[in-house]
Amino acid sequence: MKRILLVRTDRVGDVVFITPMIRELRKAFPDAFIATLTQPHTSSIMLNNPHLDAMIIDDLHKENFWKVVKEIRKFNFTHGLMMLPTERAAYQMFLAGIKNRIGVGHKLYEVITFMKSVSRNNYTPLRHEADFCMDLARKIGVKTNNIELEIFLTEEEKNEAKRFLQKFNVSENDFKLAIHSGSLGSAPNWSEKKYLDLIRTIISEVSIPGLKILLTSKEMSEEFVNEALKIAPRSIVDISKSFESLRDFIKVIGEFDIFTGPSTGPMHIADALGKSVIVIHCHRAMSCAVHQGMINKNCINLEVTDENCKKFCSADQNTCGIENALGIEEVITSIKTVYNRKIATEKVTE
Repeated sequence: MKRILLVRTDRVGDVVFITPMIRELRKAFPDAFIATLTQPHTSSIMLNNPHLDAMIIDDLHKENFWKVVKEIRKFNFTHGLMMLPTERAAYQMFLAGIKNRIGVGHKLYEVITFMKSVSRNNYTPLRHEADFCMDLARKIGVKTNNIELEIFLTEEEKNEAKRFLQKFNVSENDFKLAIHSGSLGSAPNWSEKKYLDLIRTIISEVSIPGLKILLTSKEMSEEFVNEALKIAPRSIVDISKSFESLRDFIKVIGEFDIFTGPSTGPMHIADALGKSVIVIHCHRAMSCAVHQGMINKNCINLEVTDENCKKFCSADQNTCGIENALGIEEVITSIKTVYNRKIATEKVTE
């Protein structure tokens, strides 16, 4: 029986990208024992996952290195899949006695620990990050092209999210359009000024009964929040400082009708929950929609065109011109498209 450890100790969105692997490994090996190794806060992404047997936590603190090795060793894993080259995790799996270890690339510490490798061929041809992750599962026998992301919420968690929003006078019948204006530098993004213009345009041009605009990014400046609230005090709500944990945020994301912002972890969480997500992307390979785009059928990926990339970005693409290269009118059109699609679906189901 296979006992498989999936290692992903980096950012939120990257951890979401391994959720298809868990499902497909379970399909391929129904009797396998499957576990994940993640950081404490990202482990909440895996809660209630019916395909997962255990979660191991690593806070990445130097003094806890051997503690994690001992924890891994307890499970007698036969396979360890490390989706991102990580020296710490490579040695932890080696010292924990995992016989079959597979990583990405040929880092010195991977060679020293005799780790097998899957090549990304310099990202040529470019594919989605979740598909590159799936290559490691394919290496041990999984055969699939299904990279649909998934996160599982219980009914009680859904009810908790409804009660949370009610505290902000946001009812279940309101149309909840959430804007996540921050990226923590992980993805090209607009300025706060442009997000204010987006909010003004939504209020003036988008006619949606019961519309509530929810601001969710902890990065927002006080000036931005104050200016946003002035635009439509009854329709705009700042909920950004009200989450005690990532899981609390995940629960509330599950209640959004539309979620929009840059290509960051919260957007991928919404994608995994099957929500309607409108995301702005730059054109360069590592940030474009092909590699980092939303996957579920309710999502819309907006990407800087090749023409605008050449016009507004630096020649080496290291300086992104997304501020001018992608307009708010594209987001507005997408919001209307999603809303009209929702109304049409509701009419069909009546």
